[in-house]
Amino acid sequence: MLNKYARAFFTRVLTPFAALLIRLGVSPDAVTLIGTGGVVAGALVFYPMGQFFWGTVVITLFVFSDLVDGNMARQLGRSSRWGAFLDSTLDRVADAAIFGGLALWYAGRGDSLTLCAVTIFCLASGQVVSYTKARGESIGLPVNVNGLVERAERLVISLVACGFSGLHMFGVPGIQYLLPVALWAVAAGSAVTLGQRVVTVRRESAEAEAAAETVSQGGTTA
Repeated sequence: MLNKYARAFFTRVLTPFAALLIRLGVSPDAVTLIGTGGVVAGALVFYPMGQFFWGTVVITLFVFSDLVDGNMARQLGRSSRWGAFLDSTLDRVADAAIFGGLALWYAGRGDSLTLCAVTIFCLASGQVVSYTKARGESIGLPVNVNGLVERAERLVISLVACGFSGLHMFGVPGIQYLLPVALWAVAAGSAVTLGQRVVTVRRESAEAEAAAETVSQGGTTA
């Protein structure tokens, strides 16, 4: 749902900014690299120190590069396999940095090995969810399923919870408990989404093999 509606809205909003970068001679690949670097820096510098509010502010400023670079490529008419590969690969790097930074906090000053383990599960399951779709498509299957918690949902839930939890440092009582709840929700949702992807690939694979067998039998009969 977020991929469908929120992405379309922000694409329209960011189109003038993308056009400005093009006029300044900035390439889409440069935006992708800078955006990922900003997300990684914000996550691995601020989150391990428990600076959730400011870390989320920095990450949010850079995370929109994921929309800007694609917008620029479309305006330039330069959509390419390389650009898609780079964007997808660096998305995984950014996701790993966000959850990795949170895991470092809980493994250290956050003092909760349970939440550290939940965060690592969020990191790993998110990567596997993405892999299942890519692998399914690589063997010729459409993987036609809208998962419960995909990348957009994982990022929005986690970053919103981090940002609000960071308000604890400004004296807002009890708000710090929002992040653990969000991480448990993301972990559960990611597990469900992984199951949805696996079931879908199994069904589509069986359907493709049945169709191929029918065609083969038809050719033999003829």
